[in-house]
Amino acid sequence: MGFLNAIRSFIVVFNYFCMAFTLLLNIIYIIQLLVSLVRVHKNYDKAFSDDFHSYVDSDNLLPISLIIPAYNEQEHIVQNIRSLMKINYPMYEIIVVNDGSTDKTGELVINAFNMHKIETSIRYQIPTADIEGVYYSRRYPNLLFVQKKNGGKSDALNAGINLSRFPLFTCLDADSRLERDALLRLSMEFIKDSRTVVAGGIVRIANGSKIVDGELKGFTMPKKLIERFQIVEYYRSFLMGRVFWSSTNSLLIVSGAFGLFRKQTVIDIGGYKRNTIGEDMEIIVRIHRYMHKEHKKYRVKFNEFSVCWTQGPMSLKDIRSQRRRWQIGLMDTLISHAPMTLNPFYGFVGLFSMPYNWIFELFGALVETIGYFLIPFTLLMGELNMFFFVMYFLLSVALGVIISEGSLVVEQYTHRAAMTAKQSIAISIYAVLENFGYRQIITLFRMEGIIKYRKLRKTWGKIKRKEFEQ
Repeated sequence: MGFLNAIRSFIVVFNYFCMAFTLLLNIIYIIQLLVSLVRVHKNYDKAFSDDFHSYVDSDNLLPISLIIPAYNEQEHIVQNIRSLMKINYPMYEIIVVNDGSTDKTGELVINAFNMHKIETSIRYQIPTADIEGVYYSRRYPNLLFVQKKNGGKSDALNAGINLSRFPLFTCLDADSRLERDALLRLSMEFIKDSRTVVAGGIVRIANGSKIVDGELKGFTMPKKLIERFQIVEYYRSFLMGRVFWSSTNSLLIVSGAFGLFRKQTVIDIGGYKRNTIGEDMEIIVRIHRYMHKEHKKYRVKFNEFSVCWTQGPMSLKDIRSQRRRWQIGLMDTLISHAPMTLNPFYGFVGLFSMPYNWIFELFGALVETIGYFLIPFTLLMGELNMFFFVMYFLLSVALGVIISEGSLVVEQYTHRAAMTAKQSIAISIYAVLENFGYRQIITLFRMEGIIKYRKLRKTWGKIKRKEFEQ
């Protein structure tokens, strides 16, 4: 009897804990949403009234190195390079780093752009795996192709940094596409505020969209439910979360698919960490840590009008691999930089951003997963208060829907006319439906990442993506 009473007491306590946890999380989400709405509304007119195109011929614009780490990207790599050659920016170079691919990635690039191996000196400011060859083309003088031994994405990025000539660099995934003005908009963050060391752009799901030479030519709803749910999810993540954390200078992640960095700052901290699969988050947290220790004024910014398109996973298997990897990367970064948590020395980053990620982004998956299994058990025990359960469920769904729909409103500010009214209504419906199954599945994938952290913390995995519609 004592054991059963202990179980019943635990169930009651956990039920109230779940209620409090969910309420607190959604209150934070609503605060983020309101701050994001205010900021995006404030920035909208400024973003489109500023004649930023006039800066194209300005000497104030800093030249940029575009670094593309590539591993077995034969399906996308040539098309992506051609797309990057048409971006609207006065001075930039493209550095493709072939990280020991076992397919035809290297052969395709060399042949497509008529490249030849050259002798060049490399200043190894950051240690990397051996570079086997550097290729150059007279026809495309701003393109450099690097052949190196496999060392992982971080190592490839570090090799690109060593070979880069310019003070700013951006890391781009080989299967992503930049809008033509994306770099111009993002580089303006460094002109407007000289303290800026990192600026991130928004990543949008391209599934269903037709993108030609960096311009969105048409949007159609993807065929698969899993793709449609990701569109809503990305809006919520970027247009609510990252806008909010950027406004407090405590943004902990700039997407590995599109971020612009001040090169010297990255060199000063030793480049990208090699033994992690969450290099995009880890380097931002390490920059925060370094700048505070050095007592330097700095800004990590997010520009919601600077757009990069990416193909989202199209199968449950691939999205499982992706979300598991994201959770492992999050966990690895938080553990590596645990001393920053609740440390007032790091300001808003230490007191709010780090604890938020520990409690809600990492352990939130654990709390939700326990709840999924505890509720049926509670039913069997006859201890479930049906009124309590129904109210809790309706509250969770209602708040989730409000937040998702609010993110769609923010989306309309940043990318008006991208969708028709009919498509907007359809996306709004999926913002409701994602709360019934999709959200729970994603939580289980995140939980799997926590459980398999030690086993998979150095495993990237491969996600199958389709080519961009041209």
